Amino acid sequence: MSFTKNILKLVVASGILFLVVQYLRYWMVNKQYVFTKEDIANLAKQYAGQDHEQAFAKVVVELRKRYPGHILEDEDLQWVFVNAGGWMGSMCLLHASLTEYVLLFGTAVDTGGHSGRYWAEISDTIISGTFRQWKEGTTKSEMYYPGDTIVHAVGEATSVQWSAGTWMVEYGRGFIPSTLGFALADTIFGTQDFVTLFYTVNVYMKGMLLEANTFLTEAGVF
Repeated sequence: MSFTKNILKLVVASGILFLVVQYLRYWMVNKQYVFTKEDIANLAKQYAGQDHEQAFAKVVVELRKRYPGHILEDEDLQWVFVNAGGWMGSMCLLHASLTEYVLLFGTAVDTGGHSGRYWAEISDTIISGTFRQWKEGTTKSEMYYPGDTIVHAVGEATSVQWSAGTWMVEYGRGFIPSTLGFALADTIFGTQDFVTLFYTVNVYMKGMLLEANTFLTEAGVF
């Protein structure tokens, strides 16, 4: 009897999970998004080849003009280390919600590893440096330069490599919480840098709270 009950519980749990996944897929296909990857890429390309710090400052100013209430204020912006898939970089989160994020990303040293496989599409537009990508199922890699945009499709996995001094503007769309396991695993189980873990979770929550406040304000609740 206990075996039958366990099988029944497994079937029920699998059915519920299937329904949740289908609902999330339907919701993400039909919801209205704040950004598009084309808009973010076109904005970043305007400053490709410039000093990355000056370019990032201009990108942030322009994003605030175009998307008021959706970009974190200066006092909430923070460069945070990211250890994932064997590589190490740094990010500055500008916007975060359940289905979108915008951030500045890069590295001051040569680094590379596994891209991760996500339930989200991620696009990066290079400001400075070079980025090499080796796609799953191929035997050759491709090199990208300032002004190029690399799109990492949903469910895709690649080998990635950044040269020192590579900086980019990144936009992600999908079920963003699904990316956090990969993004935080090396920090939790590898470096055990729990200060960085706190910084990461803290800034993500700030982005979520800003987005919730903007949504409620636009809905007339506040």
